[in-house]
Amino acid sequence: MKKYVIIAIVAVSGLCSVKASAQAKIAHINAQALIEAMPETKKAQGEIETFAASLEKESGALVAEYNKKMQDFDKSSATDSETMKQVKVKEIQDAQQRIQSFETAAREKIGQKQNELLKPVYDKARKAIEDVAKEKGYAYVIDSSSGSLLVSPAGDDILAAVKTKLGVPATAAPAAAK
Repeated sequence: MKKYVIIAIVAVSGLCSVKASAQAKIAHINAQALIEAMPETKKAQGEIETFAASLEKESGALVAEYNKKMQDFDKSSATDSETMKQVKVKEIQDAQQRIQSFETAAREKIGQKQNELLKPVYDKARKAIEDVAKEKGYAYVIDSSSGSLLVSPAGDDILAAVKTKLGVPATAAPAAAK
C-alpha cells in the first residue's frame, strides 16, 4: 500500500511540473541576423579584413620568393652539378615549408583576431537578448538562425525588441527558419 501512495505522489508531482512548464513563455530570435545588423560587427569585420590583407601581403612575398627559386632552378638545372641541384631543391623545399607554416599560422591569427573582436559583440547581443526575455517574461528563447530545430513550439520573435534595445535600426529581417 505504501508503494502505491508513493507512486501516486510522484505521478501527481510530475503532472504539476508538466503543467507548470507548459505555461512557460517561449520566444525565438534570429541571432545571426541580430549580430549582422549591429554596427560593431561591421567595424570588427573591417578590422579583420584589413588584418587578413596584411597577412596575405606577407604570404605573397613568400610565394614570390618560392617562384623565383623555381625559375632559377629551371633555368640552371641543365648546367648545374648534382650537388648544386640538391642544394637548390632543398632551398625550394624550405620555401614551400615556410609558405605552409605561414599559412597555418595566419589562419590561426585570423581566428584569434575574430574571437578577440567579435566576442564583445556576441556578449552585448546575448545580454540584450537576456534583458528583453526577462522584461517580457520569456522562460526560453530559441535561436532560429542555427537551423538545428526542425520543429519547435510556437513562440514570439523578439528580434525587433532586441534591436530596439541595442539601438540598431529595424530593417526588413530575413525570413526566419520556422
